[in-house]
Amino acid sequence: MDSEALRKYSALHPKPAGLTLQYGTAGFRTKAEQLDHIVFRMGLLAILRSKAVTATIGIMVTASHNPEEDNGVKLVDPLGEMLHPSWEEYATQLANAEEQELQKVITEICQKAAVNLHKDASVFIGRDTRPSSKKLSQSVIDGIQVLGGQYHDYGLVTTPQLHYMVCCQNTQGQYGKATLEGYYEKLSKAFMELIKQSHCSGESQRHLKIDCANGIGALKLSEMKPYLPQEVLIHIYNDGTKEKLNHLCGADFVKVHQKPPGGLDMKPNERCCSFDGDADRIVYYYKDTAGHFHLIDGDKIATLISIFLKELLAKVKQSFKMAVVQTAYANGNSTRYLQETLKVPVHCVKTGVKHLHHKAQEFDVGVYFEANGHGTVLFSKAAETKIRQLVKEEKDDEKREAAKMLENMIDLINQTVGDAVSDMLVIEAILALKGLTVQQWDALYTDLPNRLLKVQVADRRVIDTTDAERRALTPPGLQEKIDALVKKYKLSRAFVRPSGTEDVVRIYAEADTQENADALAHEVSLAVFHLAGGKGAPPQP
Repeated sequence: MDSEALRKYSALHPKPAGLTLQYGTAGFRTKAEQLDHIVFRMGLLAILRSKAVTATIGIMVTASHNPEEDNGVKLVDPLGEMLHPSWEEYATQLANAEEQELQKVITEICQKAAVNLHKDASVFIGRDTRPSSKKLSQSVIDGIQVLGGQYHDYGLVTTPQLHYMVCCQNTQGQYGKATLEGYYEKLSKAFMELIKQSHCSGESQRHLKIDCANGIGALKLSEMKPYLPQEVLIHIYNDGTKEKLNHLCGADFVKVHQKPPGGLDMKPNERCCSFDGDADRIVYYYKDTAGHFHLIDGDKIATLISIFLKELLAKVKQSFKMAVVQTAYANGNSTRYLQETLKVPVHCVKTGVKHLHHKAQEFDVGVYFEANGHGTVLFSKAAETKIRQLVKEEKDDEKREAAKMLENMIDLINQTVGDAVSDMLVIEAILALKGLTVQQWDALYTDLPNRLLKVQVADRRVIDTTDAERRALTPPGLQEKIDALVKKYKLSRAFVRPSGTEDVVRIYAEADTQENADALAHEVSLAVFHLAGGKGAPPQP
């Protein structure tokens, strides 16, 4: 390690005094002007990680659905997964080290993680469309060059595209070609093969309005358009030419406010969807003839995909284990529908994509979605091999057709991470193949009315939870109070959990009517305020 170069470059990316940041599920995220030293140091860390695992590592500069003035950075592990938890700690240590300690911290990481500095290293870089992203990705490159690593800068890409590239590179092209063309070709080919197997020609099915959150999704979707068949008419809105990123639009806005985004005019019963700022989340919605807005969130997307996959798996007659993974935020009626009507096992895990992804890996076919629209499907190596073998060798026509559809689904789904573009094509293909309208999809089950609230507290750590965050262990008496409140309402449940990023406690409640869900959420928020050290005035109904 060239300590002179490290000193020189580190001085060009000084750490603001007194700033400490934590590497979480979303990597680092804060105001863009506070990030320069962080991204420089993540360039250093990516090289160390690459040397430690002898593979290419990804670095994405994005703050996803945050406002345009924010930015962030996250690392991508060799198979396109999120950074290993033990390295999240190293990221936090390196980010918060004082300048004179930088070399010492790097040496400590090398010792703890058995990093051989003489090994080769390579990093793939991507960024979103924020005004600050280009300069920040240049700082990443400075960090990479200090430690003498190779890099490839993909420039503007969606977050899932970078995950895809990293996976392709480290599987020696088995997962696909590590280029944008490779990505577009793989997805569009699988999509076309799938809809070729559709026997209904409902032309009106194919129109789709897409709100791209004024972000990277608009650019990449426009690039992909020529690869898609003529029948698919996608109309891009909020393409970033006029308005600010994520401002009054995007998947997060639509989900939180339960209303359509600005910049997209909806006619009754038109199918519409929204991506978030870095295109790793998607939600669908429509307006009925009475003008009521209907949101189709991640729970209902998981349900549609599960119905389709379950039918195909039944046809190929293999003993594959399939399951759906949710968090406590999944609507109670979605869980009920999956378990009771579809007879698909459902598992609940802690909030955060890494927990869902990890659990989904335990099955031959693991479907996971957060209610916010982030999710994907994982196929085990054994299941994938068996399915591809059936396509080649199965004599029975129906079995072979079903296996072919499953094979195309495997190729269409981005298994590395939730991907709005890939998920959208999966949904469009299933709706076409099953001849479903957006209203029929929505009518599979009715969401239980629910309410999300948050209460400011002095210290979020006073709340400790268990049972995938569905029950509170501390402070004493809080869970008993919640249990008593829940008993007052029909079809109700409620849980509280500390935020991962700020001193607030998040509250979720659902019940048979909106009025009851609101009342329950309010009563639980009062209990949290009084028992968990609420700040300011007590919550008002």
